[in-house]
Amino acid sequence: MIHVYVLVSQIKSLRFYVGMTNNIDKRITEHNSGQSNSTKAYSPWELFFFESFPDRKCAREREKHLKGGSGKAKIRQKWLDLNNK
Repeated sequence: MIHVYVLVSQIKSLRFYVGMTNNIDKRITEHNSGQSNSTKAYSPWELFFFESFPDRKCAREREKHLKGGSGKAKIRQKWLDLNNK
């Protein structure tokens, strides 16, 4: 199983990161320990949500969508909906 995940920064409101992995716990640990240049400035991160896919190709398509304009907007709106209740 390959997972597409969305992290949210605990120090920078509405800062999200979208990635893909086969081991979510390990990958979050890597993000929070500064091993990823693209996320270390906004660490610590917490898992917002993830989706599982049977193969890398399907996961990559979803990751690309979530990193695009409409995907980012959906992530942001989902966050706002959950946190404004």
